[in-house]
Amino acid sequence: MSWRPQYRSSKFRNVYGKAASREHCFDGVPITKNVHDNHFCAVNARFLAIVTESAGGGSFLVIPLEQTGRIEPNYPKVCGHQGNVLDIKWNPFIENIIASCSEDTSVRIWEIPEGGLKRNMTEAVLELYGHSRRVGLVEWHPTTNNILFSAGYDYKVLIWNLDIGEPVKMIDCHTDVILCMSFNTDGSLLATTCKDKKLRVVEPRSGRVLQEANCKNHRVNRVVFLGSTKRLLTTGVSRWNTRQIALWDQEDLSMPLIEEEIDGLSGLLFPFYDADTHMLYLAGKGDGNIRYYEIGSEKPYLSYLMEFRSPAPQKGLGVMPKHGLDVSACEVFRFYKLITLKGLIEPISMIVPRRSETYQEDIYPMTPGTEPALTPDEWLSGVNRDPILMSLKEGYKRTSKIVFKAPVREKKSVVVNGIDLLENVPPRTENELLRMFFRQQDEIRRLKDELSQKDIRIRQLQLELKNLRNSPKNN
Repeated sequence: MSWRPQYRSSKFRNVYGKAASREHCFDGVPITKNVHDNHFCAVNARFLAIVTESAGGGSFLVIPLEQTGRIEPNYPKVCGHQGNVLDIKWNPFIENIIASCSEDTSVRIWEIPEGGLKRNMTEAVLELYGHSRRVGLVEWHPTTNNILFSAGYDYKVLIWNLDIGEPVKMIDCHTDVILCMSFNTDGSLLATTCKDKKLRVVEPRSGRVLQEANCKNHRVNRVVFLGSTKRLLTTGVSRWNTRQIALWDQEDLSMPLIEEEIDGLSGLLFPFYDADTHMLYLAGKGDGNIRYYEIGSEKPYLSYLMEFRSPAPQKGLGVMPKHGLDVSACEVFRFYKLITLKGLIEPISMIVPRRSETYQEDIYPMTPGTEPALTPDEWLSGVNRDPILMSLKEGYKRTSKIVFKAPVREKKSVVVNGIDLLENVPPRTENELLRMFFRQQDEIRRLKDELSQKDIRIRQLQLELKNLRNSPKNN
């Protein structure tokens, strides 16, 4: 019977995406129109945060998850930045602490009050200055409390110890803007993609580049570690300008294990990996599709499962942590989709169809919880430790008892590795120079328009004065 087709046995081959009904969405949100390639959204088990469009400075909304429906136009915002907010991330161990970075070169830590905001928040609990250009990315360390990574347009990655409020390490191996950062399971390795078309695996405490790939045929945009499999997955563009994914061995980046073309669309592909189910999700920016695959340990490594389709294009996607999912509905993943045209945030649940309503142990293994495995001093001294696992069956609603205490410090010059970060400014990129040129051209045009309007007004006044002098009453 060798003619029979070979079928793969998988408990996830029938996973389907279910969009929430309108009353369970967040409506009337002025989602930012910024074209920066980030998600502009962060979510945890209690709050949803979205970067919003605002005039003068940058702001984002923080909404309790139960407060669905229409959001009032005057809803309180976090609005302390002087420039556009480019990225936001929730602390994985303290649910009311969120980090943001901005075009104003700062990284800020905010403490959201219990129950959400009642009025605009302008004062951060901690302001971090170390970058000399705008800051495009922030990432929390996956196993260590109060360690934050930030990547700026000065081509540097700074490692912040929030216990002291200072940068303690600097990674200075990039020659252009850093596009993406991803940690392995225990946070001992950092993978980065860069505008110089290189994929790097870095030891973060020393800043040493362990592996480097020069991706000329596969221009990398995003990278994600595939759990503890010692593999990386990147999304990018092929030499024929088609969207493409590539799988790499983290210990040998000389050649990708596989490359696979996805489609001919132009939007960025965002990868999301679920280490518990070994499922990979690919979501396209500017389209409404979410494809999902199962990752295997043997060739062909990637097995296509299904695709969630929607006519509404997505600007970005927030992802709910595992302990915030509804295990009674067999939900294994949840996205929060930003639909800019409608001002809508739409939850999309990935569900494994099961008839039984009891807890399904096979699809919910032990997962990283809300307790840190290390203190900042332990991690900085060279200790690595796997995340502390928790069961989603018992006590998965348990909240962490850790409290964030901001250090008291004064603003001063920031010296790391003997270099003053605020003084050591790299040369401006071509794109930055072009933006400056166009801004100056716009300002010149605006001033010319103002002058012409004033000239017209002066001529009108002169004519009125002449008419008054020549009028019969004055004679």
